[in-house]
Amino acid sequence: MCSAYVHGYDVRENIRLQDQASTLVELLHADTAYPAGSRVLEAGCGVGAQTITLAQNSPDAHITSIDISAQSVAEAQRKIEAAGFTNVTFQQGDIFNLTFHSESFDHIFVCFVLEHLANPEQALTALQTVLKPGGTMTVIEGDHGSTYFYPDSQAAHQAIQCQVELQKRAGGNANVGRMLYPLLTAAGFQQVSVSPRMVYVDSSKPHLVEGFTKNTFTAMIEGVRDSAITAGLIDAQLFDEGIRDLYRTAESDGVFCYTFFKGTAVKP
Repeated sequence: MCSAYVHGYDVRENIRLQDQASTLVELLHADTAYPAGSRVLEAGCGVGAQTITLAQNSPDAHITSIDISAQSVAEAQRKIEAAGFTNVTFQQGDIFNLTFHSESFDHIFVCFVLEHLANPEQALTALQTVLKPGGTMTVIEGDHGSTYFYPDSQAAHQAIQCQVELQKRAGGNANVGRMLYPLLTAAGFQQVSVSPRMVYVDSSKPHLVEGFTKNTFTAMIEGVRDSAITAGLIDAQLFDEGIRDLYRTAESDGVFCYTFFKGTAVKP
């Protein structure tokens, strides 16, 4: 059910995830907080890029963070311990084969996970079994189809599409953000609400120019260069032109836009 993680697990990807998380904290998580004493499951914690924010925003909640990768769990635990948080416990775990008792958690948090799964609706259904009645589900995903920029560039769009296609071939969906409402509804959740969270970047926002346009999005696309060329999706010259054009949008007259989607829902 789980696709391969198309971005890989190297140090560069770890840094990219940290840049993404720190840059988008306010946009994605200003309204993410859980009450004191509540039990929260973070499903698919990765290297802990979002776990830091969860622990900080909900210092008196009890957070359990799981990931299918033991290597990622170890890195996430290291980060949390280094940051001094004591309200998070970690374990290796598979969303599709959860070992928790039914109705164990008050809230579940899933961020940038469904895009890597072959059957995201089944994942949400599986997670619902360990959520208490009346408990909430929060899901955040991106959507590469929402990307646009100035100056526009066909080569840049083709480079982006390489990442989308590679993720599709690996069993995932880089455009899953637009599907959150139907996915949550089909999984049986109620009171489903989805809000778009657009990242708009121009040179008046230098922290976003560096943190998002360059170090998050363009770095992600640049990271699939060899895989895209090897797969025959694009030639090296055109891909490199696309990357140059993405960096061009980070210049003084450039603009870059991307939309994330945040869904919340309640278990009946």
